[in-house]
Amino acid sequence: MEKPNIIVFFSDQQRYDTVGVYGQSLDITPNLDNMASEGVKFENAFTCQPVCGPARSCMQTGKYATQTDCFINDIGLKENELTIAKILNEEGYETAYIGKWHLASTKDICDFSTSPVPKNKRGGYKDYWMASDILEFTSHGYDGYVFNENMEKVEFKGYRADKMTDFALEFLDKRDQNKPFLMFLSHIEPHHQNDKKTYEGPIGSKKEFKNYILPEDLKNIEGDYDINYPDYLGCCKSLDNNLGRIRNKLKKLNIEENTVIIYTSDHGCHFKTKNKELPVGGADDYKRSFYENTIRVPLVVYGPGFKGGKVTKELSSLIDIPKTIVELARGNSKEFGEGVSLLDLANNKIKRDDIFIQISESYVGRAIRTKKYKYCIIDPTKLPYKDSYSLEYEEQYLFDLENDPLEKINLIDVDSYNDIKSELREKIKKYIRKVENLDIKILSKTTVNK
Repeated sequence: MEKPNIIVFFSDQQRYDTVGVYGQSLDITPNLDNMASEGVKFENAFTCQPVCGPARSCMQTGKYATQTDCFINDIGLKENELTIAKILNEEGYETAYIGKWHLASTKDICDFSTSPVPKNKRGGYKDYWMASDILEFTSHGYDGYVFNENMEKVEFKGYRADKMTDFALEFLDKRDQNKPFLMFLSHIEPHHQNDKKTYEGPIGSKKEFKNYILPEDLKNIEGDYDINYPDYLGCCKSLDNNLGRIRNKLKKLNIEENTVIIYTSDHGCHFKTKNKELPVGGADDYKRSFYENTIRVPLVVYGPGFKGGKVTKELSSLIDIPKTIVELARGNSKEFGEGVSLLDLANNKIKRDDIFIQISESYVGRAIRTKKYKYCIIDPTKLPYKDSYSLEYEEQYLFDLENDPLEKINLIDVDSYNDIKSELREKIKKYIRKVENLDIKILSKTTVNK
């Protein structure tokens, strides 16, 4: 059987509800919606860590962020980590990476935020490289620079998402046609521009999307969506245009039918509406929380094994994607990564009752998300930019997502839910024991308040 080509089209900080098939009423994502109609839409997809660098470490290794030690931004991926690129290199694939890497620099030790990423810090991507460690530091919405595989600066003019896609198209044209390939296209859109604290959609976005429909979770709550949401949608529209360009190129090259395209994002965005609840994070925070608007992401897959316009409502996680990539490339993934295969979820071979989420930088926390409930624990005594774990957590939230999808009613101290809390408490302990090799204690809300 011919090995499939694999493309990961990775957006940054994109809410699931910006996508038409997830409920967006404006014409933002016609290409992704079309891909969903031909492939598989994962209705309930979530990040495993709602922070940029940690989520990327999970995507490259199939491990949770604490397992790679990349539990906060600015901790580089260890050179000896087994990654999807290293495995696919062994399977005869060409490996290409484009865009934002965010896994090379380690604070106070080595800084590649505006300089080229050395080859030994690229996670195994060896055939084509056109990236910056921190793309938001080497570019803006328009214009900037990245570095090629020879560590040479490559300047670009024009809208950033378009230019990153230009590089992807260049790779598709120049690749070795006798080999399958893995291309990881890591856009920074629709992430805010760090030095400006604003979102930079294509020129005209404010006018084009001035009549946006505000998501319910953002209504009547303090945040900065009012000035940023039109440009945010403009970013998402640009990503979709560029997804269309990729798909058109695959058709022109006559390789679409043997190419798997995975579209997803590292996490969502709450537009500063949750900042008052975050003990650390500051006024510029858009993520780092357990709320649905932060952890839920779009996930649409098309290609061999992912066709037919299917919709699966089973829970899925970013942690499943690396395992799936390895399975596609070598036929099995039993010895690689956490999570489960998206192929199995798409074909109803397994059921998923819950997913596990870690959090850092705002607090040291963990959560379990089931089809009906979300249960969250934190340790407020730990330093979230220093400590990766705790041995003693406090209960923080319990939400009934079926009856309270906007997560406005915290049930953590409601006695009638004690049995539910007890069940979820044991589930999260089991995850932490497996993933972190720790036996923890969880203090109930009642115990904490005594």
